Amino acid sequence: MSTGNITKRSSAERRRGRTDWAGVDRQTDDDIRAAASGDPDVAPILDDDWFKRAKLEAPQKKERISIKLDSDVLAFFRSQGPRYQTRINAVLRAFMAHRNAR
Repeated sequence: MSTGNITKRSSAERRRGRTDWAGVDRQTDDDIRAAASGDPDVAPILDDDWFKRAKLEAPQKKERISIKLDSDVLAFFRSQGPRYQTRINAVLRAFMAHRNAR
């Protein structure tokens, strides 16, 4: 099935290909940068300057609480897959940031 630029395949019809590892090994850093510069979805290439400016931040400590949620709200977050509590926390954090920005 194809929708625009997205093609969905079942596991039964998945393409079975081989990676040309020798071709990958032949690529230079410049080749990789050139290929990446034309890809709108590529993550930025992290250089030495980026690593000098980067700082490590430990995650905030979580606090265990008991909270009552409407069953449909909880069902929605659980239906999104594992780590639903992390997503609930992210939604609450976004709300907090929005309120603090006013």
